[in-house]
Amino acid sequence: MAKPSQIFREFAFSLCLVCLSIAVLSTPIAAQKADNEYQVGAILWTQTSAEKAALSYQAFSLARLRLDQDFRASRNRRGKRAVIVDVDETVLDNSAYQAKLAKEQKPFEGKTWTDWCNRAQATALPGAVEFLRYANSRGVRVFYITNRRVTEKDGTARNLRALGFPDVTDNTLLVRTDGSTKEPRRQSVAAKYRIVLLMGDNLNDFAEVFEKSKTIDSRLSAAEQNKKQFGSRFIVLPNPMYGAWEDAVYGEGRLTDEQKADKRKETLRGY
Repeated sequence: MAKPSQIFREFAFSLCLVCLSIAVLSTPIAAQKADNEYQVGAILWTQTSAEKAALSYQAFSLARLRLDQDFRASRNRRGKRAVIVDVDETVLDNSAYQAKLAKEQKPFEGKTWTDWCNRAQATALPGAVEFLRYANSRGVRVFYITNRRVTEKDGTARNLRALGFPDVTDNTLLVRTDGSTKEPRRQSVAAKYRIVLLMGDNLNDFAEVFEKSKTIDSRLSAAEQNKKQFGSRFIVLPNPMYGAWEDAVYGEGRLTDEQKADKRKETLRGY
């Protein structure tokens, strides 16, 4: 039979374990820092390089050239014209949000993204406002098709209007309401207008074939098959910060930051 002193010691030890468990469970766990240092170069290029500004001006100058060519070639053609643009990194520059995440080592989160959208502080890409105002002045309907969500629509509209973008209404700002595919929204525009141009920073902004291409090889193949469209009907803006191109590198499945870093290095093609 155990002595009272032994029973007391065992009871006290068990009580300490319980208290320790409660203390551990009740102590806030520090948020794990995100490994997004690899994005710093891309963000710096986006924010500081004259090349980025030049490419943006070049894209919108080409868009104006193609639009004018369409007017000359289809002078007597009936039907309303439309131009479709993506929003993020196509007409609005969100590099400030990306920079904040990198500096604070925080991952992308839906809440912080919604907060950023509703702050309505993104800047316009060089040449974007001027081109879309020109298109609007010639009677071309501008549609902003974005995968921002309904909760971000008001902030997005305020941001676009404050920067001088034309004809921003509930009918022309088409946000994501169900899945991420933009095809149904593009088709809704095509049902009433002849789409002269589509502009975006992600191939998914242009056609369903790109949305269905998930791997590096399949995306390259889809680009090759549609090469005549680029610079003609499809105009791409550069975005090295994020996009479907990066998802293709990682493949399917949820990866840790360490696994993503390994994937990036494995995918590099050296000599």
